[in-house]
Amino acid sequence: MTITGARYVDTGSSLNRSDVRFSPKPPPRIWTAAESPFRGYQPPPVQGYAQSTSNTAIVIDNGASLLRAGWSFDKTPRLAFPATVARYRDRRINRTVSYVGYNAFADATTRGQIRNAFEPGSSVVGNWDVMEGLLDYTFASLGVTGEDGGVGRPIVMTEPVANLGYSRKTMTELLFECYSAPSVAYGIDSLFSYRYNGGRNGLIVSSSHTATHLIPVLDSKPVMSNATRLNWGGFHGADYLFKLLKLKYPTFPGKFADYQIEEMARDQCYISHDYDSEVSTFLRWSGLEERDHVVQYPFTEQVTIEKSEEELARIAERKREGGRRLQEQAAKMRLEKLIRKEQTLDYYKDLQQRLINQTKKEVRQLLEGDEFKDETQLEKTIQDLEKSIRKARSKEVGGGNGVEEEAEPVFPLLEVADEILDEAGLKEKRHQRLMKSGYDARARAKAEKEIQRARLAEEERLDNERRDSDLQSWLVDRRAARQNLLQRIKERDRLKADLGNRKSLASQMRMKTLANLASDQPGKKRRRGNDDDNFGANDEDWGVYRTVAMGEHSDDEEEEDLGAGLKGVEAQLLKYDPLFSESNTLEAQSDWTQSLMHAFLRGPRPFEPESQQEAHQVHLNVERIRVPEVVFQPSIAGLDQAGIVDIAADITNHGLVKSQDRLRVLGDIFLTGGNTLFAGFSDRLRSEFRAVLPSEALIEIRQANDPILDSWRGAAQWAASLDSAQSFVTKEDYQEKGSEYMKEHNLGNAAAA
Repeated sequence: MTITGARYVDTGSSLNRSDVRFSPKPPPRIWTAAESPFRGYQPPPVQGYAQSTSNTAIVIDNGASLLRAGWSFDKTPRLAFPATVARYRDRRINRTVSYVGYNAFADATTRGQIRNAFEPGSSVVGNWDVMEGLLDYTFASLGVTGEDGGVGRPIVMTEPVANLGYSRKTMTELLFECYSAPSVAYGIDSLFSYRYNGGRNGLIVSSSHTATHLIPVLDSKPVMSNATRLNWGGFHGADYLFKLLKLKYPTFPGKFADYQIEEMARDQCYISHDYDSEVSTFLRWSGLEERDHVVQYPFTEQVTIEKSEEELARIAERKREGGRRLQEQAAKMRLEKLIRKEQTLDYYKDLQQRLINQTKKEVRQLLEGDEFKDETQLEKTIQDLEKSIRKARSKEVGGGNGVEEEAEPVFPLLEVADEILDEAGLKEKRHQRLMKSGYDARARAKAEKEIQRARLAEEERLDNERRDSDLQSWLVDRRAARQNLLQRIKERDRLKADLGNRKSLASQMRMKTLANLASDQPGKKRRRGNDDDNFGANDEDWGVYRTVAMGEHSDDEEEEDLGAGLKGVEAQLLKYDPLFSESNTLEAQSDWTQSLMHAFLRGPRPFEPESQQEAHQVHLNVERIRVPEVVFQPSIAGLDQAGIVDIAADITNHGLVKSQDRLRVLGDIFLTGGNTLFAGFSDRLRSEFRAVLPSEALIEIRQANDPILDSWRGAAQWAASLDSAQSFVTKEDYQEKGSEYMKEHNLGNAAAA
């Protein structure tokens, strides 16, 4: 990652919490997520080749983030592009095509085939095919024609501190064998930058894309024996931010692209002057609008047609009118139904009168004509109609709720012996026995409810007596009961969440239950006629359906209304516990204005889950200071190394033996590399480094004029100077002494020998 600019961050106003919660808030500042870095067609800068001579060097800053290239007489590099290549087979033209740098982001096909030349998180080349493609593109874009079978120009290339011998050896072979370079020289990017900015004695703090190095320099020569590396750079910071966001928004509907994460870290993060103090107050409501930065990802909002107030009023009036018509129709239908019931009742009563003084045969004929089995059924129908009519009339006039006290039924046939009853009488007796069983069951249930009601009243009376006699003990029990209910609610919610995850233990047990239901012996085939299925013989068998539907621990206790019980306990605590207030209730703690998690996830404003715009927003707050803080406190990210302040103190206090050398180094602490562009970096380093130095020590901290491009400019300046003439390895040296041979100079790794 390369940082191209710094931003000053104001940490907010001094509003108190209640003001922030209830006062109107300005609309949030929203940053748009970075779009694809594809830039379209860019004409190659080929004019420089015609201006060059055989002594003009091609300068390549071979960075893991961006590869920069140009001529030694240029003030700025002519090329700058990512060290990536996308290569795939185009079936339409039947050719293998390659897209280099930003062109690899042209479309979804090329993005899916992107390969990087470097090992992830390091400056060591790991894919030499990609590296060769990058060099091909570089030389072609610079206008190198290759008329003599090679590039025909010297090459100056940067390499990381303590570069691996195999990596340098392979690069040397590639440049001499593949491109026939006349001569090659390597150097360290941070040393080139320090030379370009006029440094002679000092401590270089170079924090780049893949690592942070601290190199002391005395008399323009690096003391490589005291150089120290911290394995943290812009790449690791962006990766750390990516992991934090994935943990923060596990169900985020968008996709976090690498270039978007890098831009977020570059534009939104800064170095805190006092990290421990600021991180503890970062999510306070006062000033959170300024500290919380919102990054908007692309979304598609559902289009809703907004209606004017007149249209809404007309719609509401139509709804009211429709409701009135429905009420009138319902009243008319109820009246017509009541009239029909009264007519039917009059007819059945008349039928009952006509049955008097009739023979059994005539009675049976009259009853069968109206589909009655006997006079008992007719009598029951008349009673039901009278009851229904009384209920309907009572409801119409508004008298009561239409519920009448159930009269105790009589079952006369149950006392009659079966021997004296005919077939119809026996059938009616069985019917009365069934009706009596239902009536007795309802009576028992009613009695049990009365007993339960009396028991609860007695428990409430005893609880009140205990509260009056020993309030503190009673409060302890109420608090314990509340904690128990909260734990059960959490367990219930966790179980529901686990059932939605097919890899959870609850889901696996559910599937195991389903498999056991399918077959008691999964390994054996079922034979026809041998289905010995006794499922349901025991009442416990039917509980499996509850287990399958709700989970393994879904007993009767889990089905009760835990929320109502919790509200009851909290109401008692609110009334009798002076230490328990409205803010301690679960409902108040669930309020977003009281939730620290809401402030962390959604900032100081309410969140609307139905809004696609808000669902596609990323809120950066604590991450803004947590990600760059790793350079000073690597343990935050799980890195078992010392921070740059401890490393710098160890180099100056213990690595440099002579006091005059220590004073010269402290007099010029030089910052370079894109990862030092975070706002507040130099101030934080000055304050903490000052604290670990002797009181009489004086320190001066300065930053490179351009921490990103000065490495290339320094390499170009050095390549054009006479100092570099004896530092190149010529092709004759390569052929005579091998690919591992290189010449020492003050700006390269060879100076460590």
